[in-house]
Amino acid sequence: MADPGFKTTVIVPNYNGIDYLRKCIESLNRARETHYFAVLVVDNGSDDGSLELARYFEQEGACKVLSFPENRGFSAAVNAGVDMILTEYALLLNNDTVIKKDFVYELEKFMDEHPDAFSVTSKMITMFDPDVLDGTGDFYTALGYAIARGKGKSTELYEEDDEVFSACAGAAIYRKGLIRSLGGFDENHFCYMEDVDIGYRALINGYKNYYCHSAEVFHAGSAASGSRYNKWKVELAARNNVYVAYKNMPLLQYLINLPLLIAGVIIKHIFFIRKKMGTAYMTGVIKGIGLCLSRDGRMNKVRFRLSNLGNYIKIQLKLWGNITKLLTKY
Repeated sequence: MADPGFKTTVIVPNYNGIDYLRKCIESLNRARETHYFAVLVVDNGSDDGSLELARYFEQEGACKVLSFPENRGFSAAVNAGVDMILTEYALLLNNDTVIKKDFVYELEKFMDEHPDAFSVTSKMITMFDPDVLDGTGDFYTALGYAIARGKGKSTELYEEDDEVFSACAGAAIYRKGLIRSLGGFDENHFCYMEDVDIGYRALINGYKNYYCHSAEVFHAGSAASGSRYNKWKVELAARNNVYVAYKNMPLLQYLINLPLLIAGVIIKHIFFIRKKMGTAYMTGVIKGIGLCLSRDGRMNKVRFRLSNLGNYIKIQLKLWGNITKLLTKY
C-alpha cells in the first residue's frame, strides 16, 4: 500500500447537512494550513443540496467525496470511508461540527504517544452555548446504556487526559487497521451506539480508549436526526442498547448483569412514558430482542476467548463503577 505522506484522514459522514457542512469543511481547511491531513465526505443520499456543496469543495481541492444513492446509515458510511483511505488514522467527524485549528494535530499526537490506544475522543463543546460541554467520551453501565461523560457541565472541567469506556464517534480518531481487525462498525446499528459497540470490542481485546482534553471541537448536536428526543431516535437507540449488551457479553456475564439490564429498561421506559414516547421505546426494546435472536445478530456476537478473561473482568468492574458515576452525575 502506498504511503500518502501524512497520517490522518478525516471522514465526515453526511446526510442532509446543508445547514452545517460548509462551516465544518471550512474549519478543516483552516486547520490544514498548519498541519496537513486528508478529508473525505461520505454522503448518505442527501437531497438537500449538501452533496452538491461537498462536490463543490471537492473541485476546490478541500476534500474527496464518496456518495451513496440512499441513506445506509452512519456505520456503513464510516466503513466505506475506512475502506477507501490509505492513512494510519481515521478521524471521524460529524457534519455539524466546527473544529479548533489544532484539533487534528492534538488527536494525532495523542495516538502517536499511546500505542495501546484504539481510539481517542475529543472535548466536544456545545456550539450554541460554548461554556457548556457536549461530551468528553462515553461510559457504559451495567444498566445497559451509555452516558455522554460531562454533558451539560462547564467547559472548565475535564481538563486532564483520561481513559474512557468508548470514544464518541462524532469527533474521535481511530487506528484504521484496528477498525477492520475488530470487525468494523456494526452496520446493524445504522446509527447510535455503534461507537460504544466497537469501543467495547476494543476493550475486550486489550486495547484502550482515551480522552484528549486539548482537542476541542464545537458540536451543534442532532443536526442529522432532528431534536434530542424523537420517536425514531428513541426507538433506534433502545433497539441498539439491547443489542450491544447481548453482542459483547458472554453468557455468564450477561446473566450476572440481567437484573440490572432489566432495571435499566424499566427506568428508561418510565422516563420516556413521561415524554409521551413510551411506546416508541418499548418498540425499540422488542426490535432489539428480535435482532439478538436473528441469524445476523447471532453471527455478530463476540466469541468468548479465555485469553481475554482478564479483560472481561476489568470491563465488568467498569460497568458497575459507571453506575456510581451515573448516580453521582459523573
